[in-house]
Amino acid sequence: MNGYRYDFEKPIAELEHRLHEARKAPDRDKHPESLKTLEAQLEQLKRKIYSNLTPWQRVQLARHPQRPYTLDYCSLLLSDFTQVHGDRLFSDDRALVGGIGKLDGRPCIVLGHQKGRDTKENLMRNFGSAHPEGYRKALRLMRLGEKFHLPVLIFIDTPGAYPGIGAEERGQAHSIAYNMREMARLRTAIYVCVIGEGGSGGALGIGVGDWTAMFENAYYSVISPEGCAAILWRDRARAPEAAAALKLTSNDLLALGIVDEVIEEPLGGVHRDPEMVAQRLRASILRFLKLTDGMPLDALIERRYERFRRTGACSAQQLSAVSPPPSGP
Repeated sequence: MNGYRYDFEKPIAELEHRLHEARKAPDRDKHPESLKTLEAQLEQLKRKIYSNLTPWQRVQLARHPQRPYTLDYCSLLLSDFTQVHGDRLFSDDRALVGGIGKLDGRPCIVLGHQKGRDTKENLMRNFGSAHPEGYRKALRLMRLGEKFHLPVLIFIDTPGAYPGIGAEERGQAHSIAYNMREMARLRTAIYVCVIGEGGSGGALGIGVGDWTAMFENAYYSVISPEGCAAILWRDRARAPEAAAALKLTSNDLLALGIVDEVIEEPLGGVHRDPEMVAQRLRASILRFLKLTDGMPLDALIERRYERFRRTGACSAQQLSAVSPPPSGP
């Protein structure tokens, strides 16, 4: 019942509060039917709201401050996880973390974006927006996986790469482009999952892989809805319209062939039951590893190349499966 709520979740919070108060009432045992009625109403309301989310509401859930981040999944999925720090050129970027761990006893490389839980940690993590040294650290880890024949697991959760002057001076665009080129020919299996925000080049800098999964309420886009609204209409308040037009939801991207799999979330988002979603993520990764185990590396790289060559090409049938953009100027 506790926790951050968006406006569209307020009716649920109010009903949860009524149910909580009813359970605390001294005469609750005399009226069990009232509790059952409230519980049924709450479940019905949740299904009504969360089954009909707009693209903008899904963006909001992707940004929920209680949503699990990369290090949370490392603790839920891995044993013997050891972080690797620094790019051996400039410094360690805390917005992009990674290391070596074991998934069901199998060694693997894991990396991804990391946000903070409070203002202090968010400042330390730069709100999940990586610097060039973060992408260089990521490539260092991926090459480690290639050297020791370890699969690479990547979790994307960023509003975008950091656009500051220092980052540009240190080669932000070059770092992202270089990573994409090197990942395209990395001689080991690469699994990618968008666990929250998938913003622009900041996501693509670690987003080239053999399989791209995406959580149900995550988003993956060339630009944030606010940035798109500011460019098109010079009004960031029109972000909900931009979110609908960008086709950034998991179902839209699955229909267009941009992602390969959508991982279902519990009603209300991943933060409602992180352990359950972690098990679904584990199952997805294990299916991928079973698919790629034993595949010749040359065939794996060719398959990866062809996969990205097809990106952007879609049939009329795929387009019809995507929801229409909003009308208006």
